[in-house]
Amino acid sequence: MARKKPSNGAKEVNGNYEVTEEQPQFDYKKHYNVELKNKAQRSAFAKFKNVDYLFLIGPAGVGKSFLATALGVREIVNYRAGRLVLTRPIKEAEESLGYLPGTFEEKVMPYLMPLHDQLYEVFQCDKKVRTQFEKEYVEIAPLAYMRGRTFSNSVCIFDEAQNANYKQLKMYLTRLGHQSKMIITGDPAQTDIPDSGLMEIIDKCRHRGSVGVIEFENADNVRHASVEAMLEDL
Repeated sequence: MARKKPSNGAKEVNGNYEVTEEQPQFDYKKHYNVELKNKAQRSAFAKFKNVDYLFLIGPAGVGKSFLATALGVREIVNYRAGRLVLTRPIKEAEESLGYLPGTFEEKVMPYLMPLHDQLYEVFQCDKKVRTQFEKEYVEIAPLAYMRGRTFSNSVCIFDEAQNANYKQLKMYLTRLGHQSKMIITGDPAQTDIPDSGLMEIIDKCRHRGSVGVIEFENADNVRHASVEAMLEDL
């Protein structure tokens, strides 16, 4: 008598059915939920379409990291890119965590948590959707292992770029491959290193048509209303 094929997604291997773990399928575009909150953010969305490099520069609280993540995810859900590459300098803010145990991913996760938080804000939905999106599309790419790499069909985000020096930024910017874009965010006023190269890089390349620079002001704050006043005072 013929054996009935299971209905759990199993496949036949040498006459036997092997149960394989099926990945959940989500319509990420349906869950994508982004509200632009100021003129600078709207300008960034418009500019991104026409450049290969987009610099988002300004004070804390204006939504730079959120905007970069929203732009990257939008490219993926609209099938214009196949990977979201996240990079952030491994630099603590005036305090050292010391040696971090664990796997490579576990070591770098504390530094990349802000970008993971932005994915949650972009989707604003069940944690399963965000987690599956990360598994399918997100790659962590620390600067230390970037030399020699090329990122094609990707949106690359370099967050907190004020904590990278000139040579590091030059190396990063030259990793761009075909059908890719890069978004670089930073606040020159909050650098944790003495030789930040962010503004020098911008000054040298902002004249090119492939480069866009959006500069935020304190008034663009999207956090608590008191943050803007605090930035004015400090």
